Amino acid sequence: MTSPAVDPAPETPRTAPVPRTPATPSVPVRRITGAVWAALGIVYVVWGSTYLGIRIVVETMPPFLSAGTRFVTAGLLLAGIIAWRRGPAALKVTRRELGSAVLVGLLLILGGNGLVVLAETSIPSGLAALLISVVPAWVVLLKATSGQRPTAGGLAGVLLGLAGLAVLTLPGLSGEVKTSGVLLVVIATLLWSVGSFSSAHLPMPKNPFTASAYEMIAGGLGGLLVGLARGEQQGLDPAAISGRSWVALAGLIVFGSLVAFTAYAWLLQAAPLSLVATYAYVNPVVAVALGALVLNEALTWSIVLGGAIVVAGVWLIVSTERRG
Repeated sequence: MTSPAVDPAPETPRTAPVPRTPATPSVPVRRITGAVWAALGIVYVVWGSTYLGIRIVVETMPPFLSAGTRFVTAGLLLAGIIAWRRGPAALKVTRRELGSAVLVGLLLILGGNGLVVLAETSIPSGLAALLISVVPAWVVLLKATSGQRPTAGGLAGVLLGLAGLAVLTLPGLSGEVKTSGVLLVVIATLLWSVGSFSSAHLPMPKNPFTASAYEMIAGGLGGLLVGLARGEQQGLDPAAISGRSWVALAGLIVFGSLVAFTAYAWLLQAAPLSLVATYAYVNPVVAVALGALVLNEALTWSIVLGGAIVVAGVWLIVSTERRG
């Protein structure tokens, strides 16, 4: 899990707070400029490529230790940038806000992303991306449990997404893929969905970048502890780590966790939400294509069919729930 989950019809997006005024005659139309398309392209390609990057990292690096290193480093870099640009005061949060950020970080980074990294030691990156794209369906179901009824299109999208998930996860349909890896990703999507849903109901830091820095540091430290508990440090020889794994890890830190996230946060303020949300069904397509082109990952009929069904379901959820 390398990118924020789509939260259909979010109550109050942390990255784009809208002040309430007594009288608002009209909502300004957000223009789709060249800068918007450039930022959207970064989110499409960079976040779509992170699944490939993870797969290359775990070729020679232990999963939780590498993921923990990635997010602790990215979180500290982001915190440093915040302090540099806005002053150290921008990093100040209350105890409740810090506790909420730590909890959400553990759910998203340790649970969501960490399990995906572990899973990619045994399943193709493209399949992992397709399985992850069902997250918006879980979010709709979580909202339903809190009394928020989904739209007809959103419900149809959930059913489509779950049908696609069934095609992707049924034993034997996706080729020579370990069932354990598939189940790990499914669990990761549930944890990521719970984290995304919880972040809208907890007292989070008001600055979205500050919140993300604390989430990444907390989740990354959790990953390092889990890695040590699993004994991933035993027999670890830095000299045996390939150059391309180091390059992939650096790319995940700089581009996946910093550049693309910054572009996404800016898009939430500068572009129509319905356009920004399209990354949810573009990223899996990019991931599958890169996995096939770079790593020669097999495209079985079930991956193509199940993936198409999941992407169609996500499109329905994004296009109807955000307007509903």
